[in-house]
Amino acid sequence: MPFTGDIYERVANAPTVPDGLPLVILMTGFTDAGGAVAGLIDFAREELDPSPVVVFSNDTLLDYRARRPIVTFEQDHLSDYRPPRLELSLAHDALGQPFLLLSGYEPDFAWDAFAAAAIDFAGRFAVSSVTWVHAIAMPVPHTRTLGVTVSGNRADLIDTHSIWHPRTQVPATIGHLLEYRFVEAGFDTAGFVLLVPHYLAETDYPATTITALDKLMASTGLVFTLDELYAENREYLGKVEDQIAGNDELGRMVQGLEERYDAYAAGLQGGVPGGVSGIREGELPSADELAAELERYLASRPTGDEDKRGG
Repeated sequence: MPFTGDIYERVANAPTVPDGLPLVILMTGFTDAGGAVAGLIDFAREELDPSPVVVFSNDTLLDYRARRPIVTFEQDHLSDYRPPRLELSLAHDALGQPFLLLSGYEPDFAWDAFAAAAIDFAGRFAVSSVTWVHAIAMPVPHTRTLGVTVSGNRADLIDTHSIWHPRTQVPATIGHLLEYRFVEAGFDTAGFVLLVPHYLAETDYPATTITALDKLMASTGLVFTLDELYAENREYLGKVEDQIAGNDELGRMVQGLEERYDAYAAGLQGGVPGGVSGIREGELPSADELAAELERYLASRPTGDEDKRGG
């Protein structure tokens, strides 16, 4: 079937989508601290039985040379070709409740056309809410609960879950554009930004997936089973603690982050705003300083997969 408007094609024998479902948007893009969105997409594809309704056109939206597809070389021939996927699917939570899932890569091209298509589908299926998640690195300790900033037009979620209220300009992702357009169109919309410890931002940090799923449950009423992720996170944190225990300077840095985080949290409880980041400039070592110190330490350790994951 030819692509409609060069943006997408409908899937033959696609499942029937009931009206009034929540829409969840999970798209990798400019930044994905802790592998949060990638972990969510893996979780969705492995656990939530997504059935594609619409497949978006790689030839229109993807820069292949920037994000090259994967091929498998089998001794003397190519046995597999796996291009990235960007799909609108019907998925189900742990209780069998259906929802719409827009997941995959961030388009490189045609953002306005892609956003218009997403709005059109949301209207066509009369979605009840729109929720998306992404993650950024912040000078916060891994020993405290991951915080989030909430944007959109759902005051209940912002009041309950958002701990950081910046006023700033940042490079946009497609998620930002989608949120902006969905709010313009009158949909109940929430964007959750996870604040991930910057010294763990380049790792696959299971706590980011757990926190993101928890926020999705709060926003949509869906239910997800997290037992395996909790087990993965306990193992991961054990490796992180082992590495920090072997470096006094890193231990002092983490302790400093804990003290400043706790002071900020106490200020929030007392109704005292903390400025743009909630922490005064100059109180913390920079993200680059922490990252550089951790990299120096890890460079002195064995290079097995487990050590890489733990750091």
